[in-house]
Amino acid sequence: MTVTAAKGFRAAGVTAGLKTSGGKDLALIVNDGPNKAAAAVFTSNRAQANPIIWSREAIKDGTVDAVVLNSGGANCFTGAQGFQTTHATAEAVAEGLGTSAGDVLVCSTGLIGEQLDLDKVLGGVRFAVAALHPEGGADAAQAIMTTDTVPKTSTYSSDDGWSIGAMAKGAGMLAPALATMLVVITTDADLSSEELDTALRAATRVSFDRLDSDGCTSTNDQVTLLASGASGVKPDLDAFQYGLTDVCMNLATQLMADAEGASHNILIQVMGAASEDDAVEVGRSVARNNLFKTAVFGNDPNWGRVLAAIGTTQAEFDPYQVDVEMNGIRVCHAGAPDQPRELVDLTPRTLSVVIDLKSGSESAIILTNDLTHAYVEENSAYSS
Repeated sequence: MTVTAAKGFRAAGVTAGLKTSGGKDLALIVNDGPNKAAAAVFTSNRAQANPIIWSREAIKDGTVDAVVLNSGGANCFTGAQGFQTTHATAEAVAEGLGTSAGDVLVCSTGLIGEQLDLDKVLGGVRFAVAALHPEGGADAAQAIMTTDTVPKTSTYSSDDGWSIGAMAKGAGMLAPALATMLVVITTDADLSSEELDTALRAATRVSFDRLDSDGCTSTNDQVTLLASGASGVKPDLDAFQYGLTDVCMNLATQLMADAEGASHNILIQVMGAASEDDAVEVGRSVARNNLFKTAVFGNDPNWGRVLAAIGTTQAEFDPYQVDVEMNGIRVCHAGAPDQPRELVDLTPRTLSVVIDLKSGSESAIILTNDLTHAYVEENSAYSS
């Protein structure tokens, strides 16, 4: 049931006619309570879509009744008309549910700089309200897909009666800052908006914020967490944090696996760092290095490109003390060749890269993927 796995939620995914390719393109998630607590994190990109501007204000009181999401258009850089479309969308949801537009979050994804057809959006909202169902999560997950090849969902069930359900979309522009593309997470745990906010920021920091597919940060990124309290269980906060982080990590891994055109999933583990920030900076420098990523696509374990990438950072380390492993083969020791690179098998889908900076005890993992012909081809024709 995906995003409706938690008690107290209904969802729908319908066809509004927004996507030229056809299919479901508008989703609605509704919290039936008894609680309506919520938290969200948003893109830190200064160029922000109209739905982000709206939702940032709507979430401030920590109360959300519903989230409406559309694919088929980002509604970004669309001026006053575009913001009015967002406002009208929230109003239509509120009218259909008998609630306030200020308690409705709006999310959009698709091409930047194109107006959404308001009549189609409003028609889709009416269809979605009528189609709401406790088992509507699968349809909702499909409706938010753009270049995704598969829907992305995750669930978690605790031993003491509360659960989490979630859905996500994303296949490109995956270099999140606070959030990534569009994610909705629900829980029937009894938690306040403040508790949700703390847990969500901690979970996204080590999951979505460590996914760096192509170095591009979206204008529409939003992760929303809703709590209905329908389980009647007030969970241990550490236990809830564990479950929420597990769901976020699962979704981040699915996003990496579905990255546009990717043929390798790359897990970059940086260890021996002087600080966690150093570990993240080093891992991200490799994740964003096109020479390294194209080498992986060509099944070439070119570890020299790893060292060249980390040498551009401000992290504390001695390049001539660094070790690098690829799929369990230590190809570089103390900044010099170690085992023959020919021993590294890059034919599996997953590549593990371990970088030991020998400068401390901190570590971090960054998720990325290779850079392929298919990525270039898909993005060269995205708006056509």
